[in-house]
Amino acid sequence: MEAFKFNLNLDYEGLNLGGGHRAYINCLLPSNFNEYSKDRKRPAILVIPGGGYSMRSEREAEPIALQFIAEDMAAFILHYSVKEDCGFPRCLLEALCAVKTIREHAEDWNIDPQRIGVIGFSAGGHLAASVGAFWNHKFVKDALGDNEILRPNAAILSYPVITSGTFAHRGSFNNLVGVDADQERLDFVSIEKQVTSDYPPTFLWHTASDEVVPVENSLMMASALSKAKIPFELHIFPAGVHGLALCDERTTAKDDTGNYKTKYMESRPIIWVEECIKFLKETAFR
Repeated sequence: MEAFKFNLNLDYEGLNLGGGHRAYINCLLPSNFNEYSKDRKRPAILVIPGGGYSMRSEREAEPIALQFIAEDMAAFILHYSVKEDCGFPRCLLEALCAVKTIREHAEDWNIDPQRIGVIGFSAGGHLAASVGAFWNHKFVKDALGDNEILRPNAAILSYPVITSGTFAHRGSFNNLVGVDADQERLDFVSIEKQVTSDYPPTFLWHTASDEVVPVENSLMMASALSKAKIPFELHIFPAGVHGLALCDERTTAKDDTGNYKTKYMESRPIIWVEECIKFLKETAFR
């Protein structure tokens, strides 16, 4: 595998996005990516870790990317703005710029430009869902140029933050749009209200017992996708805490005694990876 950092060419000053963190992607390419014939290019996945828009979870970054590398895909990890640098549309433009960068370098990295997906976890799921919702908006075109190059071909939403309404993860929206955001602004970033016929095919998974981001977030998103007639697949597992990631030792954490925290290890939802790959190959990336 070849790994390197690639800075995003986003005009923070010109777009009045503020200072601080400058987004970049970590690129993870199979070691033989240059050996592929021109008619056999790999799909690509942009990984967006969660963290309530206040941090980026390492458990939802490289381990996830490596899982897709193992499935013969190229993977990219987005280091987007959080904490005081966070804000809408700054994070959104960073994510869309990452999609644009991957598509612009498709020839160099031997990627199929028509098979580029985004996967996000928790608040990263909100950002991934936002990429699917806003890629063709005028304010995005004004900032980044041609919309079509920004279009994701698939969205994978893992226990995502979706709604700013009754079932919101309020901390994520406070960080994204501020504690004093009016209802109009809150509605605009409530993704179940922004799904149209241009939304990409979507895979969702959640646990019914999630006490941090209620399962209603995924249910509302699935309902919106159904109304818009977007191909989607939804998995609701009965048990599991928020932040399961890969659901096994690879993405759990250790307690003060050095033992793995079993709360991040669940046997039922662990199948989400296998089912997601099937969805990509059979539906979104056909």
